[in-house]
Amino acid sequence: MLDMGMTFDFAQFVIDNEIFKMIRKVIDGISVTDANMAVDIIKEIGPGGEFLTQQHTFDNFKKEQSHSKLFDRSMRETWVIDGETNLTERAYAEANDILNNYTPLPLSEDIMEKIHSIVEEAEKEYAAKKE
Repeated sequence: MLDMGMTFDFAQFVIDNEIFKMIRKVIDGISVTDANMAVDIIKEIGPGGEFLTQQHTFDNFKKEQSHSKLFDRSMRETWVIDGETNLTERAYAEANDILNNYTPLPLSEDIMEKIHSIVEEAEKEYAAKKE
């Protein structure tokens, strides 16, 4: 954002949102409970055992991953095959997709009334003309 918010880049906003989601994930931390850490399974299988075929592993292996649409963590060969797009190109594509396809959920009636009252109050305060 530049010029006190008068200049704005949608792609940068999308990148900032991805970074924010990653930071929030780190700040939220990892839940350390006996169930999450599979203490019973570790005791059952014991040292040197394998855990990949356990249902608990299958049910939980993606929960602590970061799922970024923009930051490409693939191998270089895969990245080349997929078109060699960089972060900025992916961010512009995502921003355009959002701008062209996103349909927001409608606001509830009470929220709409609150917004209208705020606008009316601002119009009175700043002597704005209603059209």
